[in-house]
Amino acid sequence: MGLDYYKIKKNILRARKLVIRGTSAAGSGHPGGSFSMAEILGCLFGNHLRFDPKNPLWEDRDRLVLSKGHAAPGLYSNMAVAGYFDESEIDTLRKFGSRLQGHPDLKCPGVEFCGGSLGTGLSYSVGVALAARMDSRDSRVYVVLGDGESDEGQVWEAAMTAAKYKVDNLTAFLDRNFIQQDSYTEKIMPLDEVLDGDDPSEMWKDASRWKIGDKWRAFGWNVIEIDGHRIEQIDAAIRRAGETKGVPTMIISRTIKGKSVEHMEDNPQWHGKAPDPAMVPVINLELDSQFMIAPSIIAGDMADLAGEVKKCADGRADYIHLDVMDGRFVPEKTFDHAKIKELRPLTAIPFDTHLMISEPARHISDYIDAGSDIITVHAEATDESGFGEICDRLKGGGVGAGLAINPGTDLPEWSHKFLPSLDQIIVMSVVPGRSGQKYIAETHEKMAKLGSVLKECGFSGYVEADGGINLENIGSVFADGARVFVGGGAIAGQSDVRAAIRGFRDEVLRARRRLLLEEAGRQGGEDLVQKWIGLHVVGKKQEQIKRIAQEAGL
Repeated sequence: MGLDYYKIKKNILRARKLVIRGTSAAGSGHPGGSFSMAEILGCLFGNHLRFDPKNPLWEDRDRLVLSKGHAAPGLYSNMAVAGYFDESEIDTLRKFGSRLQGHPDLKCPGVEFCGGSLGTGLSYSVGVALAARMDSRDSRVYVVLGDGESDEGQVWEAAMTAAKYKVDNLTAFLDRNFIQQDSYTEKIMPLDEVLDGDDPSEMWKDASRWKIGDKWRAFGWNVIEIDGHRIEQIDAAIRRAGETKGVPTMIISRTIKGKSVEHMEDNPQWHGKAPDPAMVPVINLELDSQFMIAPSIIAGDMADLAGEVKKCADGRADYIHLDVMDGRFVPEKTFDHAKIKELRPLTAIPFDTHLMISEPARHISDYIDAGSDIITVHAEATDESGFGEICDRLKGGGVGAGLAINPGTDLPEWSHKFLPSLDQIIVMSVVPGRSGQKYIAETHEKMAKLGSVLKECGFSGYVEADGGINLENIGSVFADGARVFVGGGAIAGQSDVRAAIRGFRDEVLRARRRLLLEEAGRQGGEDLVQKWIGLHVVGKKQEQIKRIAQEAGL
């Protein structure tokens, strides 16, 4: 069974939007800490927790304890997505008589722990894990701790207890976002090293300063350190924790407070502050505008594809794009499922497999078994019946399903019935199978028309732009509606892949900021534009956005 990457990603987006909806309606709450743990809870609810929303007290369920209880909106939003209650109930957050109180309470079915007082969740979780073992149940206990919460001495008493009793059915996450209520954690009670300035990203980026893992190891725990916003790393860590015997596991998750909303990111103000309702449409557009970079490794050294995969992983690619050509559907031939299976152990980064092959239905199972996370087939190579069979196999295997169209092809009418359940549409902006081509300019108009069709048909996935994408055109391609960008020669063909990916990100970020400025203008004119700009107080963001606004005449 695959990771089901896109299903988890879509659920995380739904949950983040519900956090914004609930806190803005309440006029209070904690969006920052809810967003820093969004991927953690998305992976747990999407792929690992055993639970039954219709029977919340099922005895053999796994338990999820939110020790950092102020991040309750993040828990409630995931519970709503999982089906514990209707998503509309999030509008009652923090209201008198609501089941969704400011901190989790057992009055809400599915809540396992009243997380008001910080520092107690781990102790409680140790007890629950011990009880499960005494009752010979194979259920697991997961607990999410805050880094500011780790100032509490009871956390470390519980850590010693868990190690003493070898509660290996307990997995803890430390949401290591470097911010607590008053300031940055490293200025109050350092868990790593003292922070001299006001830029926690310096701590996040410099692994030589990370000390907290050593503390947990000294207390007898199995420690796994990850990027807490990488779905594939979280999923792999949870699996490793489940296989570890004799000791509890701590997954230290390096996260960003307020992740996915720029003005909230790394900003202590958003620890416990609700967004202005007037700003919600702009924030929702920003959430909808998250993007991914996918280097195509065939643009690198075809004789050393393993080395190309490693360079993409080191460069922090979101996906690794695998162009499979069979010499029949396109004139060129690259590699097949055997090579993908060989490359799969090299990284947990999702494999975005683009099948430019004839008769894809005959071969789809091979590419699922090889470890692909997303598989896209061409509309020109299949029909309604064949694609229906392909989708069934992909969904059954936990693999994202995509459909690609060539420059001279429109989305076929038969595909419309599949669009609500599809994860990805690839729009080719070069003729596949020919190297060294430039981006076909007519693709801009095609993307605009396609966007309206996708919206009408209820498509909730991602549009991927593939072919001739570079620093000069990626901003306009983003404006067209693409959210996944395949980089061939402009990324994989470069000597410094990390720098090339960073350049792509910077250009898309610039285009996204302009899009959000325009949306703020539509929603509230110049006043809202200025208010939105004024929210960006961390680092140099505000002056950068002001320049974009001036250039755009906003």
